[in-house]
Amino acid sequence: MNTDRPREQHLDDPDEPPRESAADRGADRDDESGARDDGAGSDPAAGGSDAATPGEVGTNGTAPAGSAAGPSGAPAAFPRRLPWLLLIAAVVLAVDLGTKALVVAKMTPGEPISIIGDVVRLTLIRNSGAAFSMATGMTWLLTLIAVAVVIGVIRIGRTLRSLSWAIGLGLVLGGALGNLVDRLFRSPGPLQGHVIDFIAVTKWWPVFNVADSSIVCGAILLVVLTVFGFEPDGTRAGHEDDGKAGE
Repeated sequence: MNTDRPREQHLDDPDEPPRESAADRGADRDDESGARDDGAGSDPAAGGSDAATPGEVGTNGTAPAGSAAGPSGAPAAFPRRLPWLLLIAAVVLAVDLGTKALVVAKMTPGEPISIIGDVVRLTLIRNSGAAFSMATGMTWLLTLIAVAVVIGVIRIGRTLRSLSWAIGLGLVLGGALGNLVDRLFRSPGPLQGHVIDFIAVTKWWPVFNVADSSIVCGAILLVVLTVFGFEPDGTRAGHEDDGKAGE
């Protein structure tokens, strides 16, 4: 009986520190674990998922914003101009074939129609030579040259980035195709067909057609662009060298 009293007094001793419950110990462990996680995420050296590295690619496979100009900050390349080249060539070809068909249907050879006195006339002739009635009698050779020109222009146009060059080459391509159609499908036969000419300016200038004038205008434009240093890729010769010299 007397031995139980001291035990009760020992348990109720006010000098003994309070014991922590199991719930309090679990809460303390959770707080310590969260603090360690926060420290690891804020340290770049810890390999956190939020740390970004130079040249990192986003999760959607695209480069980070601001990297479109490249590491050197150079502007994006000029857009390709092949669609413009083909559009201009198609317009020239349509106008050339349309006017030839109209002239053949409405006019008679040897009966010119005066537009502006003797300065501008319409007269139907069949030309076996090149533009402006040159190289008469060499139809087959001119046909092969026209085919080579068409292939060459299309090859250049695949990487073309200058709109001015696209216009010039489009005029040349459309004109070459217009006369090539005549050489392939008009009489007297394939590769030997005669080209329809009908525009006469003064009495001393050779009779020509829309395709001839398109080829000449396109060639003049290309010569001017070359003389002034405009390149097919959209740059201008000499300007890049000047920029490098000033660095």
